[in-house]
Amino acid sequence: MPTTETHPPENSDDPMTATDFIASATRTITMEADAVRQLLARLDDNFVTACNTVLACQGRIVVTGMGKSGHIGNKIAATLASTGTPSFFVHPAEACHGDLGMITKNDVVIAISNSGSTAEVVTLLPLIKRLGIPMISMTGDAQSVLAKAACANLDVSVESEACPLNLAPTTSTTVTLAMGDALAIALLESRGFSAEDFAFSHPGGALGRKLLLRVADIMHKDAEVPKVFADQPLHQALLVMTEKGFGMTTVVAADNTLLGVFTDGDLRRIVDRKIDINSATMAQVMSPNPKTINSEILAAQALKIMEDGKITALIVEDDHHIPVGVLHMHDILRAGVI
Repeated sequence: MPTTETHPPENSDDPMTATDFIASATRTITMEADAVRQLLARLDDNFVTACNTVLACQGRIVVTGMGKSGHIGNKIAATLASTGTPSFFVHPAEACHGDLGMITKNDVVIAISNSGSTAEVVTLLPLIKRLGIPMISMTGDAQSVLAKAACANLDVSVESEACPLNLAPTTSTTVTLAMGDALAIALLESRGFSAEDFAFSHPGGALGRKLLLRVADIMHKDAEVPKVFADQPLHQALLVMTEKGFGMTTVVAADNTLLGVFTDGDLRRIVDRKIDINSATMAQVMSPNPKTINSEILAAQALKIMEDGKITALIVEDDHHIPVGVLHMHDILRAGVI
């Protein structure tokens, strides 16, 4: 690939042009993409050993690294934790000053160092050995101290950094992050980690709300449920509908079992039919056999029922066909399920 001048020469007052900016960015992305592709040839027995070591761990995965490797380590630990592998990050310098107490004999350490000889990380080796716990390394030098001390070394070496000075960690951190993601996803698939498992560790996220929130959590219940008897006059039902504000009311028998529903749409239809609002009873104007749901189904399932039926509210009934709640589309919107 031909080289392109991506920055003005030293002592030059000429600013970079738009072409220069694009050329620099293209060069960086190309270098990093090529380096990530080269990882494919390094997925060997070491990677398999690393996966099996983590799967056999009875405690947590402790990730450590210094500087930019530490930042990447933080992200890898977070990804592992959110995909079914309990994990946290420990700063190697802080570990030497008390934080090593966070590591137990049931844990596994993942140590990250591009050189494989970062002093703060290497200092931890005797302590890790004394605890007798396995260590996985992610280094750019398979012959380094760290790599040789590990039960498995994941090779994250790169030919050069994207930085034109070959100094700032750029390509190397991208490759390390990709290897960490590969490890996390391989473990996720091995464990059969599901979308619902993911939701349990992300209860505040959109997926968590979709997979964990049930109708019972957001429905209107007890005195909020609009309810009239079948022999009541329509004009009384209209007062109930206005008071409750759902644009509908349940119609029940004397034993409170559900007989039907009456909605704003039904009201428009009986006006068209010129039915006397003052004399008609609910038994004459209700819609029998309305769509109902159970309080334990997911709010996301209720939403699909509403969308399929082109309705904005659902009656929630118990196992004895007694209406115990009402769920409105607005409740689902407020809960953030959509």
